[in-house]
Amino acid sequence: MKIRKLLIYLALVLAIASCKKDNTPTQPTEPPVVVTPEAPKPYTITEDFETGSKTAYAKADVQLNTGLWSFNDGLIGNLAADVKDGLKSVRLRTGDITMQFDINGLEQISIKHAKYGNDAASTWQLMISDDGGKTFTQLGTDISETSTTFVEDAFKITTTKPVRFRIQKTGTTRINIDDIIFKGKGDAGIIVGPPDTGGDGDGSTDPGTSTPAAERGVTVGADAPPGTGDNSNLLFGNPSGAQPAIVMVDNYLIDQGYYVESYSSTRGTPNWVSWHLDATNITNASPRRDDFAGFIGLSNTFYHVESNSYSGSGFDRGHNCPSADRTSSADANSATFLMTNMIPQAPNNNQQTWANMENYLRAQVVAGNEVYIIMGNYGTGGTGSKGTVNKINNDHITVPSNVWKVAVIVPKGDGDLSRVASNTRVIAVNTPNINTTNSDWKQYRVTVRDIENATGYNLLSNLPQSVQDAVETKKDNL
Repeated sequence: MKIRKLLIYLALVLAIASCKKDNTPTQPTEPPVVVTPEAPKPYTITEDFETGSKTAYAKADVQLNTGLWSFNDGLIGNLAADVKDGLKSVRLRTGDITMQFDINGLEQISIKHAKYGNDAASTWQLMISDDGGKTFTQLGTDISETSTTFVEDAFKITTTKPVRFRIQKTGTTRINIDDIIFKGKGDAGIIVGPPDTGGDGDGSTDPGTSTPAAERGVTVGADAPPGTGDNSNLLFGNPSGAQPAIVMVDNYLIDQGYYVESYSSTRGTPNWVSWHLDATNITNASPRRDDFAGFIGLSNTFYHVESNSYSGSGFDRGHNCPSADRTSSADANSATFLMTNMIPQAPNNNQQTWANMENYLRAQVVAGNEVYIIMGNYGTGGTGSKGTVNKINNDHITVPSNVWKVAVIVPKGDGDLSRVASNTRVIAVNTPNINTTNSDWKQYRVTVRDIENATGYNLLSNLPQSVQDAVETKKDNL
């Protein structure tokens, strides 16, 4: 009985204690800090067709100020009968003109249009694609072309996806199109300006007697990729086992911060260049610098290629890591203009085939991916604007026979190596270094193993062997 009374008493005490309020004073809490994100900035981009050249109706791609456009039964006209705002405008007959790139954040597109000369009235349609050009649907209704002076029509864009456009002619009479104006907010995702080329040598016919720019090095800023780990330039491996030792005269490792390369003093070119590409690299904070220069960091025992070493050769100073892949700062962009990042590249191969692939890979970044890229070359003898040549600059620089690139595309995220699987998209391209390559880079797709067999390199070597075997033996077909 006593034990039972004791248990009841203890139960009452515990019950009373649990009902008491906790009077411990609390410390005042700081109000939460509310960070208001910066509102997307508006942009206005105009394609005025002044930078392009196309004088025939045959189907072809044309590099314009905004990017690559496909002309089908259309040309860029400058005749008195062409209605134009400036010196040039599009003259479209029965076909279409189509953007080969996407634009982001678009809210409105406007287009100036008129009849050509004394041609009869006709109609055209504005088509829009939000799946990278796979399918197009009409935006608005048919436009009747009845005026001999420009009329401007504007179209509202309601989708938030990246889009591209096609102006599609109906009927057989000709019209003029000019001043396509894109208005939107945020990052448009395109590089407005000239293509990433060096022109014919340095754009002159000088045989190499001009004074070169002073040699310089690289100032590596906080915008450079990290040295190791995710987003680093050599995350997927060192293809040739290059080392930063002077005795490695033809496989010399150079870490330029914004990219990493294996350099050959005997050839006067990189063997390969490797870099990581994501949205932080293409912010357009810096314009194209065009400050070509030799690299001061090479040993005196190496041959030093200078900014004028390609002059009069018939070959472009072809970037490996493109200028447009490094616009986050002036230092980043200048790093791409070192001559140790260049190869003698056939002008059309550089300005069309490779420029189109570079634009495509940047578009993949805009679509929410990150890309690991390795570009290289091999062989001897290419065909530039002045014919087939084995070496230039008094035989100090070897003209490669082939130019190749491998790109690993993964969705934006972390743990990139571990996220690569057998179904990861890996693009491998190998083109001859000639001036008649097709502008469609997809025609030159191969497997990674094909490039390994041609070069002797071990590409993507940091991936597990089973994953390498899966991704390196498939040819991209998207």
